[in-house]
Amino acid sequence: MSPLPRLGVVIVTHGAAEVIGECLETLLASRDVGLSIVVADNASPDDTEAVVGAISVPSPHRLLWSPTGRNGGFAFGVNHGLSVLVGDTGLDRFWVLNPDTLVPQGTAAAFATHADGTVFGMIGGRVVYADPPGNVQIDGGTIDWRTGQTRNLNQGAPADAPPPDPEAVDFVTGASMVVSRDFLRQAGPMPEDYFLYYEEVDWALSAGPLPLLYCPSAVVRHRAGTSIGSPKPGQAASAFSEWFKHRARMKFVRRHRRVSYYGAVAFTLAKAAQMAMRRDMRAAEAILRGGFGLGPPASVRRRLMDGGVDL
Repeated sequence: MSPLPRLGVVIVTHGAAEVIGECLETLLASRDVGLSIVVADNASPDDTEAVVGAISVPSPHRLLWSPTGRNGGFAFGVNHGLSVLVGDTGLDRFWVLNPDTLVPQGTAAAFATHADGTVFGMIGGRVVYADPPGNVQIDGGTIDWRTGQTRNLNQGAPADAPPPDPEAVDFVTGASMVVSRDFLRQAGPMPEDYFLYYEEVDWALSAGPLPLLYCPSAVVRHRAGTSIGSPKPGQAASAFSEWFKHRARMKFVRRHRRVSYYGAVAFTLAKAAQMAMRRDMRAAEAILRGGFGLGPPASVRRRLMDGGVDL
């Protein structure tokens, strides 16, 4: 009998007790694959550790709880988890997965075997909204280099919509992203200075000649907005999300396309004006402060302090 394909999995948590249990239960029900899962915990203030510890792990899967020691942001947790997994020479693919996802039984095996024998950088799949269910959240993303704004391919399309052309994909979402060992050697660790948003966008630019692939059968359901208030159908982005997103966008533009700086500033002003016209002044303030490199609004600052974060 041929050995099962193997896949390393990194799940970064911070205060994920309400969602991590179901995520792991669905992931550990994966068929036709052996998973080595590291939960890289960024100093959760809740009982995330207890929830993870109570999970039953069936053979051939493995599950490791690995605290990072502090809340250093998404990429900090990803890099910690990868550092644990890369020592296992039997692993050549590593899946970065959000704790607020639900995983169909065949998705992990699809990621583990897609384009077997092909040298690649990243593999993306389809992320659909879990609530409300059915429609696509992202099939990979593109970058508008005039403003630094990113766009989710096929967002809002039916879950059975045709897949994107991989050649059109600039980056793979960090909610469900497979990277190869070749990519890690080429790109190095995920950049940690964003804290939230744009880390995977920046990282994808380091792929060099390694292609980004798309696996149509690798689907996950995402409970978007459960941790940082990201937007989803029927729910606007929180001030926390807006400040980090526009802060990261401007950092990304300054790093990779300085000629687009003024276009990025214009986008910041236009987006803030749009929020103000909707009378969402908290979002407008967060966008302006993030876009112009100012500290977070008071509500965001309080949340960061409660989470032990000092930016």
